[in-house]
Amino acid sequence: MTASGNLYLALIHHPVYNKNGEVIASAVSNLDLHDISRAAKTYGVQALYIVTPLEDQRELVERIMSHWTEGVGARYNPDRREALRLIRVAVSLDDVLDEIASNGKGVPVTVVTDARPNPRNITYGALAEMLGGEHPYLLLFGTGWGLTREFIDKADYVLAPIMGHTGYNHLSVRSAAAIVLDRLLGRKIGGRYGSYQGN
Repeated sequence: MTASGNLYLALIHHPVYNKNGEVIASAVSNLDLHDISRAAKTYGVQALYIVTPLEDQRELVERIMSHWTEGVGARYNPDRREALRLIRVAVSLDDVLDEIASNGKGVPVTVVTDARPNPRNITYGALAEMLGGEHPYLLLFGTGWGLTREFIDKADYVLAPIMGHTGYNHLSVRSAAAIVLDRLLGRKIGGRYGSYQGN
């Protein structure tokens, strides 16, 4: 598998659940911006959209991006600057779909991730084959306690969950994004996948 020129990521902050099962708009995490953008850059993703309806959270993302792409952070860590440059800020999923479609290759196919098994699950192998074409794909990750069922039901596909060997299944979205990208786009080294290169 090779890096994909037609894959986009979106980190969704609404509508998601809190631990009580209530629908909320979650807060943006600085760590998510840094770690997911670095993973996205590593695997050749076209853009990482941070999607939140909250104006103060969008402004926070813009300030963080400015520091690392134009300010002191850009000079201190050029590699981090290149990763953060992938970030786009959007109010809603519809805005993301419209922006990607404006590139001229059509409305992207939406693929949602979820920690829970779903009757509509597709495998990583199936999605990797789909990515071999030119049509854009948008991989959606939830924050908080996960995307709402209604949101998931509207996606074109639901990717199979990441499952370990224990009953514990509470990965951070940063970890999940990295695992998913490596399964889809990682290079095989000696028969195994792996591309970790340190800090």
